[in-house]
Amino acid sequence: MRAPWWIAGGHGIELAVGRPLRAHGDIDVLLLRRDQGELQRLLADWELYAADPPGTLRPWREGEWLGPRVHDIWCRSPGGPWRIQVLFDESDGADWVSRRDPRLRRNSAGLGARTAQGIPYLAPEIGLFYKAQRPRARDETDFAAAAGLLGPAARDWLAGAIAVNYGAGHPWLARL
Repeated sequence: MRAPWWIAGGHGIELAVGRPLRAHGDIDVLLLRRDQGELQRLLADWELYAADPPGTLRPWREGEWLGPRVHDIWCRSPGGPWRIQVLFDESDGADWVSRRDPRLRRNSAGLGARTAQGIPYLAPEIGLFYKAQRPRARDETDFAAAAGLLGPAARDWLAGAIAVNYGAGHPWLARL
């Protein structure tokens, strides 16, 4: 893919941690909304479905531009199981902008890292921020594995983002 992208979700946390943590149903990929046409081009032979809020899944028509209300695309080879969930986030020039809070931004060049094999993955503090909204058991597993690996700047960023967006009483704050 010519556009930047990052493995996100649980697989992204595992790439940051360097080991498997749990079973997964699909692979999450973060893509900047501005690059959605590239996704349609790359997966032209796949079935692509837009998740329209609040919970309607519908075919994503070729060439259709998806606005900011739609940020999940479900992907599968024809007739197969869902394999990839693409998450759209916003951008402003060279910056990534969180879809949950536009005050949270970072140069997209520093949005993640690469494995030794060259696989791009989302910075764990950003992945954990999204998981912190309503943590499920799998999110707790990911937090427990990744939080201790965060450097001081990443830890501070995550704590601030959680406090501002989810409240000062969020249970992860005491563990950061």
